[in-house]
Amino acid sequence: MIKLGVNIDHVATLRQARREDFPSPLKAASVCEKAGADSITAHLREDRRHIQDKDIFDLKESLRTRLNFEMAACDEIVQIAVKVQPHSVCVVPEKRQEVTTEGGLDVASQKKSLSETVKKLKDAGIVVSMFVDPEIKQIEACADIKADAIEIHTGKYARLFKTNFQELNEELEKIKQAAVFASQHNLIFNAGHGLDYQNVSQICEIKNLNELNIGFSIMAKALFDGMENAVKEMKDILSKY
Repeated sequence: MIKLGVNIDHVATLRQARREDFPSPLKAASVCEKAGADSITAHLREDRRHIQDKDIFDLKESLRTRLNFEMAACDEIVQIAVKVQPHSVCVVPEKRQEVTTEGGLDVASQKKSLSETVKKLKDAGIVVSMFVDPEIKQIEACADIKADAIEIHTGKYARLFKTNFQELNEELEKIKQAAVFASQHNLIFNAGHGLDYQNVSQICEIKNLNELNIGFSIMAKALFDGMENAVKEMKDILSKY
């Protein structure tokens, strides 16, 4: 069965809007686990716009499942990751002005620096994933720097799902080819970004898919249906594949 990682960043976004001590990302993670989430994802950004340092340490201490720590490849955050020792890290690009992550990491142009980051994290016993677009040269670069996994950025697929059927199929084919190439290079194949209850099924049909990381659509549904129901409904969809 395809695993479901639930990203709880948006719970922290709501909390930070008023600089309160609620709603609690930790409590949200607990509810997600109860509903069947296989892992919890949290992104500690350099600007600390939502998840805070304490959240990461508290999550690592309290989770019964796996903590997937999203982070930029900067020294400060790498040091935190080594201290926290999450099950896995997903290295992502960051821009201060962006609302959310806009694309995959350009691993191919940063192989030297990223290989050093990967080594530091793996030496700490952490599984390392790289968040990349479905491009063969990027996946090849991930293998070259000895990453354990890739997470394919599905944001373009999600946008095209609503706008352009022909280009959607082309993007979907690129993701399928990325999955095959990743498998050939012994990379765990994960995916995420922009996935929701309508568009996730076609991604689930891709062979070699290990885990999906989904946040915004689950949190949005949770506003009306409750967190536990929102996670269970997504798990029900994934259980068919």
